[in-house]
Amino acid sequence: MDPNSLCPCDSGLRYSSCCALSSTTPPLPDSLRHLVPLVQRAVQAHRNGDRPTAERLCLDVLELVPVERDALRLLYEIRKAGGQRSAAEALIRRLVALDPNDFQATNELTLLLLDDGRLVEAELQARNAVRIAPENAQAHNLMGMVLTEAHKPQPGEHHYRRALALSGMRNPILLANLAWNLKNQGKMQAARQLYEESVASAPDVPQTLLGWARLEEADRQFDRASVILDRAERLFPDDPRLRLARAVLLGRMRRYEQALEVLNGIAGTSRTGELGPNELLEQGALLDQMGRYDEAFAAFEAGKRLARLQTGECYQAEQAGQLAERLRRFFTARRIGILPRAAGLDTLPQPIFILGFPRSGTTLVEQTLSAHPRISAGDELPFINEIAAIMPRIFDSPLGYPEALSELWMADHCRGLESFRDYYFDKVRQRDFVEPEAAWFTDKMPLNEMHLGLIALLFPAAPLIHVLRHPLDVVLSVFANRLTHGFFCASELETAARHYVLVMDLVDHYRHEMTLRYLPVRYEDIVDCQEASVRRMLGFIGEPFDDRCLRFHENRRYARTASYAQVAEKLYSRSRFRYRNYLAQLESVIPILQPVIHRLGYTV
Repeated sequence: MDPNSLCPCDSGLRYSSCCALSSTTPPLPDSLRHLVPLVQRAVQAHRNGDRPTAERLCLDVLELVPVERDALRLLYEIRKAGGQRSAAEALIRRLVALDPNDFQATNELTLLLLDDGRLVEAELQARNAVRIAPENAQAHNLMGMVLTEAHKPQPGEHHYRRALALSGMRNPILLANLAWNLKNQGKMQAARQLYEESVASAPDVPQTLLGWARLEEADRQFDRASVILDRAERLFPDDPRLRLARAVLLGRMRRYEQALEVLNGIAGTSRTGELGPNELLEQGALLDQMGRYDEAFAAFEAGKRLARLQTGECYQAEQAGQLAERLRRFFTARRIGILPRAAGLDTLPQPIFILGFPRSGTTLVEQTLSAHPRISAGDELPFINEIAAIMPRIFDSPLGYPEALSELWMADHCRGLESFRDYYFDKVRQRDFVEPEAAWFTDKMPLNEMHLGLIALLFPAAPLIHVLRHPLDVVLSVFANRLTHGFFCASELETAARHYVLVMDLVDHYRHEMTLRYLPVRYEDIVDCQEASVRRMLGFIGEPFDDRCLRFHENRRYARTASYAQVAEKLYSRSRFRYRNYLAQLESVIPILQPVIHRLGYTV
């Protein structure tokens, strides 16, 4: 790219003075200190509301001295206020690179990444913010926000409580953030009390009222949720978030026509005159319930198309394929035969791995099993993925995962699997969800089946329950929801199908190459023969039958997945072979899925 052309990030600077700049560029030289008054004039102009002058002065300074931090910070503020997100990100990243101990810049970058849903990188920056300012309440609040959104609510709770302690007051925003965190842990009454306290102190914060209403809806307290939304909508009548929450609530109450009217109202008052991605997917779900299938699929398609445009998220096919191929090459019968296994720790509650592609029925199985008094629900535990990520560093290996497992043949790492096993159990203890009388806990992290080889090395005696469902039902349901699992495969119908085949082929490879304590369970069999299926799963685990497992809908635990509403109902069959209503729309993916459909014993 021509270094003298404008930078594609839209900062307004030349490429050579912006994104092409090395992060090791030296600081402002003494010979150019005379530019400091220009920066001060820019700051004053910005304070006076003269944005064009402030912008021009910043650009002039940065073209001469691209590392002038105050000018960078002010231009960042201008670009952020103007909605130029790529430019704002490039500028704030440069500030962080110039001074990794700049708390304000690190904090801003974390917020930007969190707002974009880039949780992995947001967590890295949030951790650095806490390292920079361990006694700063905002650093801990931000860490709590990131961890909560990243499905790590227990450590997130720690940071929220630390933020409250450091602030020295019952800050209503912090209380509401902690309440949302506790709601995600299923601690509904404790969360409710915090929302009540927060609203009593600050009664007109829309996000707080929205969170409280969503808590009551999730806890099946529909009348309470409606009252809270009434109050919020009186204060903020045009807030689209509140209207979407109202539509979701009406849908759960089976008042589908009213819910659609609410969504149409959102479109009528939006800047574009159209619904956003989340509203379109909710509209599709309502139309599906009403049997208006062509309209429902059109809404799903529109929602996914708009989501791709807004976020840039698309299936990372190359990364997914490379990982699957490396796993397939490493985990062969010959190599597995000479790899060690971690010894068991029978004194601790043991994991039950509930495997399955998103939307295959894993939440139903977890709710069913966790109704048993000796089985606690662990939900989506990220620990296997964490172990895969840290393994090369812990082994000090030049190889990545899974090849770094070759270090187990070295004398100084031959007991390495025990260390990772202990890491897993330590993380479980930190989350503190295992009931005192429980002998087991569930781990239903989506797509853990990609790591079946690692799981079998770490926990060779652990029950592996693989929930299967008609592939067309799975792919349709994935497409109808906003999911990020599986390298963003849910962004399009065909990519969801291709990733499903990739994962199922990998599972088939594992089953042929190694001995697993593996039980396949069909979602359709659970629906058709519930008691027989439950007895089969409990027998496989080694626990006696308990008829409470047949009444999983009475399990008051909040299931923190897209299926939370479905598993609060009695077992129903309307989702079984749901794909038949969409055969015309699914025509393009049937050839992709046909080999797996046949292998699993299904038909179209």
